Amino acid sequence: MLTFPLASVREVIARGRADADTNGGYRNPYYGFRPGKDERPGVWLVGDNGVYLLSNGKLADGAKALVVYAEECDPASNDDWFEVKRGTFGGDDGVDFIDAAQLEAMMAASPGATHLRIVFTSGTMQLFMVERD
Repeated sequence: MLTFPLASVREVIARGRADADTNGGYRNPYYGFRPGKDERPGVWLVGDNGVYLLSNGKLADGAKALVVYAEECDPASNDDWFEVKRGTFGGDDGVDFIDAAQLEAMMAASPGATHLRIVFTSGTMQLFMVERD
């Protein structure tokens, strides 16, 4: 399981929208192999050197997207990040798109929630809003 503070999730979504407004739309995570796929507001869940959420708005030359690491899988703060990544996201690098409208609806329906929790099972990725102290 991976956990992200909802304040950080909201920041990633907002940054993607701001970048898209400024720079002409949303980036495609498939490097042009699937034109029109996932070119809308959302976040990318990326597994490579850790697991993190990444804003998806188009970027100005030299600009960097906003990155928020999962609490359990941040190489800067968890020496076991690689084992966590393999046990959750899997051993290969990759990206999954999560629609902003879906996340925002889930957050609105869970006003007491503080964190997004992502659980991986065989062949599925499940999203939950949870309240933590």
